[in-house]
Amino acid sequence: MLRQAVLDDIPGMHRVRLAVKENRLVSTVITESDYQPAIEVTGRGWVVEINGQVVAFAVGNKTNGNIWALFVDPAHERRGYGRLLHDEMIKWLRGQGVAKLWLTTEPATRAELFYEKAGWLRAGTTAKGEVRFERTEVQQAVPADVARPAGERRG
Repeated sequence: MLRQAVLDDIPGMHRVRLAVKENRLVSTVITESDYQPAIEVTGRGWVVEINGQVVAFAVGNKTNGNIWALFVDPAHERRGYGRLLHDEMIKWLRGQGVAKLWLTTEPATRAELFYEKAGWLRAGTTAKGEVRFERTEVQQAVPADVARPAGERRG
């Protein structure tokens, strides 16, 4: 079941993050206390839950367009959970008006291939050697020749 993350999900989310075999975030230390602002203040999180256990999660930052996290428990990989979370997060960020998204990941990992297949574009390498990806979300513009009801404002 895919749903929005809540504070009670943080231990499960952190367990998943620490369980991954690739992209272990050796350049950054993330603690459970880092999740609360990430899912309640600067962005939103989602979890895939099976039998009451978080098996995958994602967090997107609406203030800077960063994909803060997208992780799947190794025991639950290759079931489409990553793509499900990815698409839900992108849809939400687009709805928040975030046009430019970015993330970093370790090179030569399955995550790198996942983002390439999902339409992300390489934007270089960080000083720590991670691959930076960017994605520009194009908002659907209403054609100028489409009449708007009286009193409707654009924006």
